[in-house]
Amino acid sequence: MWPRAKYSNRQTLYLVGRKVLFCMSHTNLFTSESVCSGHPDKICDQVSDAILDAIIAQDPYARVAVETVVGKNLIVLLGEITTKADVDCRAVARAEIARLGYNDPTQGFSCQSPITSAIHHQSREIAKGVSGRVKGAGDQGMMFGYACTETPELMPLPISIAHALTRAIDEARESKTLPYLRPDGKSQVTVAYVDGKPVGVTEVVLAVPHHPDTTLKQVEADLMRHVLTPVLARYGFDASGVKLTLNATGVWHHGGPASDAGLTGRKIVVDGYGGYARVGGGAFSGKDPSKVDRSGAYAARYIAKNIVAAGLATRAEVALAYCIGKPQPVMKNVETFGTAVATDAEIAAFVEGLLDCSVEGIITGLDLRKPVYHQTAAYGHFGREGVSWERVVTNL
Repeated sequence: MWPRAKYSNRQTLYLVGRKVLFCMSHTNLFTSESVCSGHPDKICDQVSDAILDAIIAQDPYARVAVETVVGKNLIVLLGEITTKADVDCRAVARAEIARLGYNDPTQGFSCQSPITSAIHHQSREIAKGVSGRVKGAGDQGMMFGYACTETPELMPLPISIAHALTRAIDEARESKTLPYLRPDGKSQVTVAYVDGKPVGVTEVVLAVPHHPDTTLKQVEADLMRHVLTPVLARYGFDASGVKLTLNATGVWHHGGPASDAGLTGRKIVVDGYGGYARVGGGAFSGKDPSKVDRSGAYAARYIAKNIVAAGLATRAEVALAYCIGKPQPVMKNVETFGTAVATDAEIAAFVEGLLDCSVEGIITGLDLRKPVYHQTAAYGHFGREGVSWERVVTNL
């Protein structure tokens, strides 16, 4: 299994829940993290994708690369937009920040904070390689897609649980099940593997800001009951023996951009596979599908997932790379890590029949000229329902 630490000629004790596992070699731990929707970097991803969706809803062929920066009482919109759409980007940003729970100006950051915009048109040199008959890539870069059989969504277990925890934290706050929680937060999950298979969760780290009137002890008890226990049960694990660390440096009352700056695209490992697979060269949010950083990564996941879903392998990683202005990939590789039950030729034929990996082929094949991007900007871009690149093909 890659990545995996191999401890040759060594016996290892693992405490997983209430069980002690005595193992010979091929044992390891793997950790992934996620962040809540109110995390400063995720605020920026969601603002950028909200602007993108608003533009694509009016102009499916728009060229968009929007970056957002947030800090204490500060919002900055940067990047390039070339479109026929009429969208008030400032208004979209304010609405998104309000939706995320930042409504109180006294906290140092809110939907009322000042906004500076420095958005301009796409460079003509780039545009000529993307538009018209050329329909090439909007930039160079490499992308990776991954799938495995560890979860029903064919994602690695650590990142799937980490996303489920941050989503559950946000749901507890938004539904007012835990009304004292404030926006922002993080999760981190450590999973034990034996012979390449996940056997249990050993430790969970949560960081969540809360109102000063609620004690840390109460927050921990409530998160155990309403977040950790139901999420782990969903994946077949008992939370009672899992070590939980909450707000490790003590109480946390003030989160968000008033305490820490945020930037679009700064959580690319969270957005992908939690470090379990290789990471491409660029981020996703705020970019229209001519940017292969995004569409190429979606294509790679689509191919990898369908290889695994079709039973051709139990693990698959797909690598793509593009040159600016060129329509076809300069690299297209499939790695199955020795888990394939089909020949290389059979897998290659399957991939060829699945998706045309030219830039336009990906956009058309995955139907990407639609406002579907905002939903991806929190809790990961992969392993989720309702997006075309997660569709499993059954008629090839």
